[in-house]
Amino acid sequence: MSGLIKSSIARKVVMALSGLFLVFFLGQHFVINITSVIAPDTFNEWSHFMGYNVLVQYLLQPVLIAGVIVHFAMGIALELKNNKARAVKYKQYNGGANASWMSRNMIITGLVVLAFLGLHMYDFWIQEISYKYIAMNPEDPTRYLEETVHKFEPFWRTIIYVISFVLLALHLWHGFASSFQTVGLNNKYSAGIQTFTKIYSIAIPLGFIFIALYHHFNPLTH
Repeated sequence: MSGLIKSSIARKVVMALSGLFLVFFLGQHFVINITSVIAPDTFNEWSHFMGYNVLVQYLLQPVLIAGVIVHFAMGIALELKNNKARAVKYKQYNGGANASWMSRNMIITGLVVLAFLGLHMYDFWIQEISYKYIAMNPEDPTRYLEETVHKFEPFWRTIIYVISFVLLALHLWHGFASSFQTVGLNNKYSAGIQTFTKIYSIAIPLGFIFIALYHHFNPLTH
């Protein structure tokens, strides 16, 4: 039993740390993407740097992929263990009396977000691999904005992005703050951390939704 508890705690800590890492990447990703709206030339420059810099491609990118795999693997493992350990099934569950809807459905929103990441990687990462290593095209530092706008032309794809970021906001609303608690950051700054995580959980996904809608509806970018 002691080993089981320690294992569960370790998994929660690993999931929290990987989640915090992914939240940091999400913010960095947003900073780059928003320039596609306010500074297209900067967006092309930064995207070209990210696409060809050796450190980014062969160190940071594998670390990011590993972070995604670890975070969701730990989440699924903990959910399966919790379900198995639940010896008594309640005949009737009293809604949010014991926990919020979000905390009880993190696995659902997490899996949807994971599916969205698959689409996102297909849209951009797979295309980048194909452009550079399969088609063997020459470097073109000005191509990134056009490729990004093209992805948001179909209405169905834009809707998928919007729904996915709404669910990401719900996932972050509970998970971001919980990550700080899991790693033991409960002190006099807890209230400030809670406020920051709630603002972040809404503002960043809304920012991504704005980018998707802007490129879909703005005729000047088509």
